[in-house]
Amino acid sequence: MTLTALTALSPLDGRYAAKLAALRPLLSEFGLMHRRVQVEVEWFIALSDAGFAEFKPLSEAARGLLRSLALRFSEADAQAIKDIERTTNHDVKAVEYWIKARIEHEP
Repeated sequence: MTLTALTALSPLDGRYAAKLAALRPLLSEFGLMHRRVQVEVEWFIALSDAGFAEFKPLSEAARGLLRSLALRFSEADAQAIKDIERTTNHDVKAVEYWIKARIEHEP
């Protein structure tokens, strides 16, 4: 079935879709994942600043790399997290694994 104003699950995706398009990047599942990446990155940085012996402070380059994950977050990144979530069955854990994989592949 094709998505039209008549087949939409609610008027938000039907008759009001054009008026609400600006909210899609914020309130969609993509938006939720994007914010989760931002929160996890900032939490990781905060842990590095907390002074724990087991967790060395991050360099400015490492902080920049982490923050760039959130700044450059794309639909492909969201899909990659969704793919990970299929095996973890946990959305936040999927974000953690995605971040770990991304920083392990950086030079």
